[in-house]
Amino acid sequence: MAHFVILGAGECGARAAFALREKGFAGEITLVGAEPLHPYERPPLSKAGSADASDPQFIAAAEKYIENGIRLLTGLEARDFDPASRIVTLSDGTALSYDKLLLATGAAARSLPGAPVGSRHIRSLRTHHDAAALREAMKPGRHIAIIGGGFIGLELAATARLLGAEVTVIEGLERVLKRGVPEEIAHLITERHRAEGVDIRCGVPIEALTEETGKALIRLSTGEVIEADLVLVGIGARPNVEIAERAGLAIDNGIAVDTYLRTSAADVFAAGDCCSFPLPIYGGRRVRLESWRNAQEQGTLAAANMLGLNEAVSSVPWFWSDQYDMTLQISGLAEGAAMHQRRDLGAGAFILFHLDADGRLIAASGIGPGNAVARDIRLAEMLIAARAHPNPAALAASDIKLKSLLAA
Repeated sequence: MAHFVILGAGECGARAAFALREKGFAGEITLVGAEPLHPYERPPLSKAGSADASDPQFIAAAEKYIENGIRLLTGLEARDFDPASRIVTLSDGTALSYDKLLLATGAAARSLPGAPVGSRHIRSLRTHHDAAALREAMKPGRHIAIIGGGFIGLELAATARLLGAEVTVIEGLERVLKRGVPEEIAHLITERHRAEGVDIRCGVPIEALTEETGKALIRLSTGEVIEADLVLVGIGARPNVEIAERAGLAIDNGIAVDTYLRTSAADVFAAGDCCSFPLPIYGGRRVRLESWRNAQEQGTLAAANMLGLNEAVSSVPWFWSDQYDMTLQISGLAEGAAMHQRRDLGAGAFILFHLDADGRLIAASGIGPGNAVARDIRLAEMLIAARAHPNPAALAASDIKLKSLLAA
């Protein structure tokens, strides 16, 4: 029987393994993960609602892997693979032969140059172990400093404040959420954090990050030194491409794949945070997405294409972030937008629609309490997928339903 091997037991890899069975694959499946835990959901790691959870949210119960005939190897890293001999070598010396291989190796947190390695007081957030250490520090009377004003950093800032810790956020750029979030929404989020007592510093470079007498010390370019019980470094992630590089695969901001998630090596696929791929709805622009839904969708898509179904990438990128009682949702990619239209939804919720120079809707960004923007963002996603050129005035008119624009 054919043997399919999946390297990476996160959201993407686990979804791919189950999807192979759902699509009728009867051969052997081996899923390899570096962490000792069974595959688990990563978005809850930074969310306030799971701040006191001692156990991760597993993607599936352990017995489900056995029931589906999925051989799950945890606590093992894939060291190398040879596309010619089709053999994967694991960290314990095990050699796995494969007929088809999926790289779902994810991404790793970027580190701050010169920062101490292995410090208890300077951490990143990629694993359940990291989240447990952060939760332990999020207590009244403790001071948490967060380097980086992106989604992860701000979500953790909200969680820490809700748990009573003092929080300072340091962002080197002129505002938070610089990548992919409109300034109007970023300003609203900044003001909400400040109203909750978060000290946000923007446009202030860091000169040094050190550890001394049980504290972390951040030296700013202004000469000020900020002392914290714990520092979270949240300055983005880099794709885990090392094993692909050693195998000679093409790399382009991640493992380069085509619209069917095929790499430059025969019968080797890549999916999720580790790969970059061309998006047809944006003219084949190559992107790499770090999101929960993309990992889910590409896991299923990779499974289909490993089975020869030839299903191309077609979905519209979608992201979300929960902070306090606010939810931010973004559909599409706003880069290249020439005009914007705002639609107010009431109760403080609104959506910004982004159109290109030809009037085509390419992205929508919404924020509001709870799920206030969810329905309209979903409709906007459908308009983007349809390559629609809606009337800008109709987008702004809250009395005109987006569903009518989709029908048109």
